[in-house]
Amino acid sequence: MLRLPATLMGASSSSSSVTSLRPLRALRPLRSLSSTPHTSSDKSWQASGSEIQEATRKAMIHDLTSESLTSIQETVPWFLSTLPPAYFRQTTAGIRTSHLKAITALRGVDMGLSLDLNGVAEDGRRVVTFIRPGDEKGMLLSQIRSLPKYDVPLTRVGIYTASDASMALNVFTYGSPLTDGDAQDDDQPDSTNVITDLAREVFEGERSFPGVEREACEPGAVEEYIGRCSPAYLNNSVSRRFLKQMSLYRAVAGTEGVAVEVEEFDANEYKDVGSGSTPLGKMWWVDSAIANSLPQYALEYFARVMKVNDLNIVRCHLDQVDDGENGEVTQLRMLVEPAKGGNGSDFDWKRLQRNLKRQKWIDPATADLLDKHPHLGIRRSEIITAFSSLLHPIMSPSNPVAYSKANIFASVTSKASIDRVAEIASFFIEKFDPRTGRMSESDQQSRAAELVKSIDASVVDRASNELLKKCVEVVSKTLRTNLFLEDRYALSLRLDPSLMHDFDDREHPYGVFFSHGRRFNGYHVRFRDISRGGMRIVTPGTGEQLALESGRHYDECYGLSFAQQMKNKDIPEGGSKCVCLVDTVGMSKENKNFVMRKSVKAFSDSLLDLIVETPETAEGALDYFGKPEVLYLGPDEQVLPEDINWIVQRAAKRGYRNPSAFMSSKPKAGINHKEFGVTSEGVNVFLDVALREVMNIDPTKDEFTVKLTGGPDGDVAGNEINILFREYGDNVKVVGMCDHTGSLEDPDGIDREELLRLFRESLPLGDFDTSKLNPKGKLHTVDTEEGVNMRNSMHNRVKADAFIPAGGRPNTVDISNYKQFLDADGKPSSPLIVEGANLFVTAEARQRLFEEAGVIVVKDSSANKAGVICSSYEICAAMLLSEEEFLENKEAIVADVLKKLRGFARVEAELLFKEYRNYPGALPHFSALISDTINTATDAIREEVDKLSPEERSKLLGLVKNHLPKKMAEMAFDRLETNVPPQYLVAAIASSLASKIVYSEGVNFVKSQPPENLSKIALRFIEAEVEVASLEKSLGGAQGMDSADKDKAIDLIRRGGVSRSSTSSEGLEKGGGSQLKVEHVWAFDAAVVYPG
Repeated sequence: MLRLPATLMGASSSSSSVTSLRPLRALRPLRSLSSTPHTSSDKSWQASGSEIQEATRKAMIHDLTSESLTSIQETVPWFLSTLPPAYFRQTTAGIRTSHLKAITALRGVDMGLSLDLNGVAEDGRRVVTFIRPGDEKGMLLSQIRSLPKYDVPLTRVGIYTASDASMALNVFTYGSPLTDGDAQDDDQPDSTNVITDLAREVFEGERSFPGVEREACEPGAVEEYIGRCSPAYLNNSVSRRFLKQMSLYRAVAGTEGVAVEVEEFDANEYKDVGSGSTPLGKMWWVDSAIANSLPQYALEYFARVMKVNDLNIVRCHLDQVDDGENGEVTQLRMLVEPAKGGNGSDFDWKRLQRNLKRQKWIDPATADLLDKHPHLGIRRSEIITAFSSLLHPIMSPSNPVAYSKANIFASVTSKASIDRVAEIASFFIEKFDPRTGRMSESDQQSRAAELVKSIDASVVDRASNELLKKCVEVVSKTLRTNLFLEDRYALSLRLDPSLMHDFDDREHPYGVFFSHGRRFNGYHVRFRDISRGGMRIVTPGTGEQLALESGRHYDECYGLSFAQQMKNKDIPEGGSKCVCLVDTVGMSKENKNFVMRKSVKAFSDSLLDLIVETPETAEGALDYFGKPEVLYLGPDEQVLPEDINWIVQRAAKRGYRNPSAFMSSKPKAGINHKEFGVTSEGVNVFLDVALREVMNIDPTKDEFTVKLTGGPDGDVAGNEINILFREYGDNVKVVGMCDHTGSLEDPDGIDREELLRLFRESLPLGDFDTSKLNPKGKLHTVDTEEGVNMRNSMHNRVKADAFIPAGGRPNTVDISNYKQFLDADGKPSSPLIVEGANLFVTAEARQRLFEEAGVIVVKDSSANKAGVICSSYEICAAMLLSEEEFLENKEAIVADVLKKLRGFARVEAELLFKEYRNYPGALPHFSALISDTINTATDAIREEVDKLSPEERSKLLGLVKNHLPKKMAEMAFDRLETNVPPQYLVAAIASSLASKIVYSEGVNFVKSQPPENLSKIALRFIEAEVEVASLEKSLGGAQGMDSADKDKAIDLIRRGGVSRSSTSSEGLEKGGGSQLKVEHVWAFDAAVVYPG
């Protein structure tokens, strides 16, 4: 094959240059007529003598001219008669001339029509042309895969086949025109009027066509759509098909969807197909609109499906239509015919449509598997790749080498395993096929046993055998899937959590979701029915790091979710977390961002597939779990405001109840954590209390030093330095910080105003003005190896009174490296750590640092809990208030929320250090103990509240009112029972009461109670609070009693009255939901003051 670089100019431009061409003819050099030696000017093939050389030159020119003229005279008529009229209509004269020159040259030397052209068109766009003999199966796919990777998108494609089947000529155009011509010849008519006239006739009811909606042909709507299209697209379209494609566009505009329609080809409508003498077979148009997709990849996906389905692509056109902020919609039209002489009458075109819609979202590994084993089909191929990804974090702990991700996939798809894994995939399909209904438990067990027996009989390799059996278990322990939902973005499974815990005895979460999509895998783990937690996106930089993260993917999600469960003790929601692992290795910044945004959409939408209750999901997603599920998400690492908006809008479109509550931190109708510093407000309260308790430092009076990981542009770190300076002024010195750009260190304190400037402008440390450094200060940037080392070790090296991890990866300090936090004498670089970031220090490292160096660590589940409480309040606001109400009162609501957050942080910090002073153990132990105690009490109370009648339950809503920020409660308390899901209200009542009891009475009060009495004691606690409040009021108004004695008596009643009253035998007899009196609950609401 020849590669011909060309400048595709007009007909008058110079001809294309040909490289690597062999001589046109074997020209024999003339014999020398003289024995005179050649001079330096003689050519090796020339006889000496100027007259002979001139004669030779003229003879060669004559021969070549004659042959070229003959070739031109033969090629031009053939070119004009065999290429379809669409080719001449859709390409410019300059492009056609370049093609004709190249084809003429090839035909003149009998080399076969195989040539690549790369050039630039008259309007400035790049054009790639492939000329090939015939029209063999899969040829287009191979061409697409060999296309160059330009920095501009593919915007037009023209696929043309000669009518005698001797040549395929395929033209790919990149970028937007640099001139106004847009590849439009002056002699080609403007089709806009023809299109609008036909649209008017459809709108007025004069004509109708399948796939063209009358409403869509409203004149204004048609003009608006035409304004989004390029002139070339308009002028190269058949008007009826243009209107049909417009309808497809409208079906996907503003979404991530794919619309596909199939229509049998009508030769009477398309005079430009089959203009030669070759008779036409049956053909079909496949029209599609693909929203927000890279066109080159979309074209490759579709060509792959056609190849797998033995369909030849006779014609193909690709154009892009503007879709505003959503990017562009790729309009792809393919004219296909069955290969091997089929007539297509028995072809499953509906199945083709489903498969084409899936192509945008399937993983490359699925596509490759399908190429290698076409008999699997897309559905089974996708199941197999999903199972392989799911198995990696399950199996790798037992043998990371044998069960690497690559080895798992290779094992289950090997020659020895492929038939068995195909049968397992079929089992999965049969279990969830809505056409056959639910499979009985006995049938599932029987089928699983048969598969295991078959595996043992045919697969001798131990690793492969175990993996296949685990795949069978995956099928058995999948409780719901979106496999049969036609418009799904990924494959998602609701799993029995026990599947993930073969090799450990950790507490099982309440629920696990797994999602497998194009270039990503995602887990959602939650520890209670009603739970919330952030979604984070992880994008490793290398293939090796990607494999490592894949192996610990579930463990990271589990650990973060468990930490969330511990810190969510003060709110109705339990702990959950999403971790979406995305493969962006080797991508440009632009492509990486594109893939990340796609992954967020696919992951969140696949979760919605399994929790929304709509006719579509009721019919297409068989349920073996049996309960409705509610999820609440929030943003975490690499999730952008645009993602949040899309997720909320998508939840609304999908019919999710309270869609605004599905994702917190909405840019407008939310409380932006970074803008208001909500997490850092809580972190700083714990720092304040810890400095006083551990270091004997009063930060409002004494000087102290701090170091932080995380930059001034980060949420927690940036807001923390702002709060430090706000609260303590010159008393605090920030002596060290590090972020992704470098490390900034200054023992005399980093310049305050410069740090605040970076914070206000959201700039990283790399933008620090080094002229503001003190003599001992130093900025180390990561553009050198030394800078990277200094950045990575800052948290260990720099001395400070307190260290606040406020950024960085989980497990940065672990059992293998914790000693680096100590100096040569075994003294810590900071005696106090307040964990603003999750899981920065492992549990083992915390304990060793405490035991060996006395380091006090305020655990993450306590220190940074304010962020999750704020997100919970956002969920409440989304359920109780309209967006307009929230925005109108946002200032007051946010002020109340911040007050609540500081209050919740202070009551726990004070209880934490009280427990630490009174009992032996490290501080993280008491942090976990407080969380566990509140969660245990919440579970017990919830179980009891669940038993109450709606009337009895409504009496307890005063607890929820007290929990809410003041302004929100004033505005919407009366909407609780109508706007909030019942299970959420139960959780809110239980968590409010449980946290109140523990913070008021301490851990030992709850731990000392018999488990069977705990719920009754808790409910009796309400009445006891009221009684104590009444006694306080009576004593406060008593006459003739010394004020000091009065205060002492009130304090004694507060400290002992509630607990003794609620646990006395008389109190227990009075306890229980049915015994509660309405006036007691409302009195409780008035008497009890919550944190904040």
